[in-house]
Amino acid sequence: MTPNTAAELATQALHKLLRAADKHAAGTTSRPPALSGKALADYRQLQRLEDKETYDAIMKEAQAQGAITLHYPRHEAQGFIQRIELGDAERLATILGKQTQATKIRAAAALLAADLTAHPVLHDLIAAWKKLQNVRQTTPEDAARWHDACQTVNWCRAQERRGITETAVRDASALLFKDSKRIENLLPCLDLLLTGNLDSEARAEAEILQELGLYREPQPVRLAGNVPLRRTRGDYPPDYPYSALPAAAVQGLAAQPAQLLTIENLTTFHSWARQHGDSNTLCLYTAGMPSPAWRALYDRLLADLTPGIPVYHWGDIDEGGFRIAAHISRCAAARGHQLRPWQMRPAEIPATQHRAASAHTLAQMIKYANAAGWETLAQEIAAAGIVAEQEG
Repeated sequence: MTPNTAAELATQALHKLLRAADKHAAGTTSRPPALSGKALADYRQLQRLEDKETYDAIMKEAQAQGAITLHYPRHEAQGFIQRIELGDAERLATILGKQTQATKIRAAAALLAADLTAHPVLHDLIAAWKKLQNVRQTTPEDAARWHDACQTVNWCRAQERRGITETAVRDASALLFKDSKRIENLLPCLDLLLTGNLDSEARAEAEILQELGLYREPQPVRLAGNVPLRRTRGDYPPDYPYSALPAAAVQGLAAQPAQLLTIENLTTFHSWARQHGDSNTLCLYTAGMPSPAWRALYDRLLADLTPGIPVYHWGDIDEGGFRIAAHISRCAAARGHQLRPWQMRPAEIPATQHRAASAHTLAQMIKYANAAGWETLAQEIAAAGIVAEQEG
């Protein structure tokens, strides 16, 4: 064994001690950070005195700097080190050219401090990092990604307030970061900022970008029903079974429908359109969480809708489905209409489609159902304790 190898063994041991210090500081272990027994087995197997002296010299220097405390067998001060205890984690990290987890988190929290009010989920993110948990495959060293994601969300919302509801994602990225692909590298962070929930399931890229009003290619809005619409070139109803139109091409209602229905999922929308495309119900496909352009179109339709005409939404019985419903409910309420659930009661779902909901998912569903103004349905969800997809 060469002296360099002995030095590597010593450095590896100090790194292991630093990791143990991080775990202890995070509360994931109650055992005080120390190395002994098997952790020092390679050291005790050193055959050459020169190798042992190299190892010991590194440890003694760390002890001299207050980073560690060395323990030897009684009456054997020149023997093998028996135990290495942590003295000061910050000093140990400095010796190794590293940072403690606590230092990394302080730096991340300082970088994200200005974003915490607008994006409270960041408090949960930092709390998870303190427990040494990665979030969407990010660590405190990735705080800059989260900060850029916050900037992206804030910019997109400001664009919507200015009436700009659709922007090419690479144009937005180049404008914000002078890097046309930066936003696409932030998608996991953007997803969590939008849902506000660390435990939410990761969504597809298109759905995340759509919610922000960003696109790779502009997507049309799908509408069905024999209801005349005010369009840029005249008043026409959607074709049978449906029409897919640019959101800006639909300016409002040219006649009153019997009811207005939104549907979350594409398969369900197609099925509804084939069965009811000739009816006087106007149906819109939301494509998951609706985009700003879709919401602007929906607002124009609601503005023309006679008070008292029912407004319904049909979505999944899960966290995402009720989050979408709560969002659409706010759109309806802004125009004086009350959104009602369509076939979203647990009793209306075949038992074969029921799946047990986790306690966390159930709590989120109840929260969003209440936010939609569906207090009775929230109670039914709590009692049923299930999730179910709309397609069922």
